[in-house]
Amino acid sequence: MSFVLGITGGIATGKSTVVNIFRRFDFPIVDGDVVARKVVKPQTEGLQEVVAEFGTEILNTDHSLNRKALGRIVFSDDQRRRRLNEILNPFIRQQILAEIAAGKLSSPLVIVDVPLLYEGHYEHYMDAVAVVYLPEEIQVQRLMLRDGFDMATAETRIHAQMSIEEKKARANIIFDNQGSPAETEKQVIDWLKNNDFIR
Repeated sequence: MSFVLGITGGIATGKSTVVNIFRRFDFPIVDGDVVARKVVKPQTEGLQEVVAEFGTEILNTDHSLNRKALGRIVFSDDQRRRRLNEILNPFIRQQILAEIAAGKLSSPLVIVDVPLLYEGHYEHYMDAVAVVYLPEEIQVQRLMLRDGFDMATAETRIHAQMSIEEKKARANIIFDNQGSPAETEKQVIDWLKNNDFIR
């Protein structure tokens, strides 16, 4: 039986850093962001439904999705963001579950990297959930540094998600990313060893 580990966190908490450690050991990674992009590629039903709701101004000239244009609409309007999620969730969920099933065929451990894992109720499909944790004030600083946002924009993006403290409280496993990359890596490798996924 394969073990399915969900990994989540907040924006800029270092989730990708943690997922990349698992990737180095060749465990299959189901990446929610990659799936979310797949389901809105040109000619997909997902993109057609998004355009029907938000209009053709969210398309580039080659008919691909202009993420910045869509982001400007949904990040400033909770109702529109919820509507976008309602449209895309069925497509994303179906693809994620298909990729989990495929991963289980080849590996004892499948990693499922979903930014909005709790918001989307994906925890029901996981054997355990790990949260990559940073206190919010460090999260704000890292997001400003990473994306060049001012503090107000960074806080708006962070508050668009469930709070990192709530995610931490619900997690089965916490990878604390406040220290050095080596300290974070040690936590992940210790977990893998303790659960006999690596020797």
